[in-house]
Amino acid sequence: MDKKRILASAVVFLILAILVYLQYRHWRSFDWGTFWNQIHRIKKIHVLHAIILVYAAYVLRALRWKIFLRPVRPKVKTLELVPPMMIGFTGLALLGRAGEFIRPYLVARRTNLSFSSQLGVWAVERVFDVGAFAVLIVLAIFLPSALQSIPHPEYYRQFRDAGFVLVVGVTVAAAAAVMISRSGEAIAQWIEKRFAHLSSGLGHRLAQRVREFGSGLKTIHSPVSLLWLTLLSMVVWYVTALAYKEVTHSYGVDALEIPVSQLLILMGASMAGSMLQLPAVGGGSQMATIATLSAVFDVPPEMAASCGILLWLVTFASVVPTGLFLAHRERLSLRKLSAESHRAEEAETQQPLQP
Repeated sequence: MDKKRILASAVVFLILAILVYLQYRHWRSFDWGTFWNQIHRIKKIHVLHAIILVYAAYVLRALRWKIFLRPVRPKVKTLELVPPMMIGFTGLALLGRAGEFIRPYLVARRTNLSFSSQLGVWAVERVFDVGAFAVLIVLAIFLPSALQSIPHPEYYRQFRDAGFVLVVGVTVAAAAAVMISRSGEAIAQWIEKRFAHLSSGLGHRLAQRVREFGSGLKTIHSPVSLLWLTLLSMVVWYVTALAYKEVTHSYGVDALEIPVSQLLILMGASMAGSMLQLPAVGGGSQMATIATLSAVFDVPPEMAASCGILLWLVTFASVVPTGLFLAHRERLSLRKLSAESHRAEEAETQQPLQP
């Protein structure tokens, strides 16, 4: 691990330690006996259902990547892409941001395509993820009787304001994608000249990101593909919401009988918290989920803590055993894959984008 990653991990650890301390002061009456009792009362069959749904989402992600590959690798099968998905997300869970390029790197190796082309697909995939989730959560916010029935209705106005921001953000992102699709090289050249003087190589790296994103957009070869990618992205997130529902339902208490439309808010909090993550242990995601359960949904502290940790284990960490098995079967080392993918990414920024 280089000095930058050590420093970043130290900063994240310090912030999380402060948040844990503040939460502890807020929950001075936290009863550990009740906490462990809540864990023992969990109905495991619902947890199993949730894990199955999470794994189904990985298969759907593989199917979506197959659609991206159709113009250049039409014979690639969905099942061939499932292992890279699971190994990649295992690397992300265990290594943190250091493992984020493993998925596109493995897909590039498996399909004999350039790494830069799959970085482009990875970038476009993230846009579809953000856009699809934003659409679902905006629908939950603005459709009648979706969020107005939360235990603390005073939060609804804040959610509504956030919904407006999301609408604007998605609209801007869509407009930027259209511009890059039509004039990507011109935009990349402008960025390269505009930011070249700020830092050595900064303009070129930013321009390369634009070119990679533009190459990813070219994989959307027809309106039908665009429709399928959009629908699949929304299904991925809806299936994930159903997994959240199974986990909360596993406690068998009224406080956690939360409708799927409201669980999208919980998912949003978890995603926001994941910006502060330590490799293998998480941190930010659990803290945000626990705080949202307690403050927005009026869940008792002990139950909120138990549910927040279980949600993280099911939706984020449950892939690890399967991912490690698949990596071992293919004689792959996650750390080596991480190092190789980052070296390949750095090399790509030093040369023109290859198809």
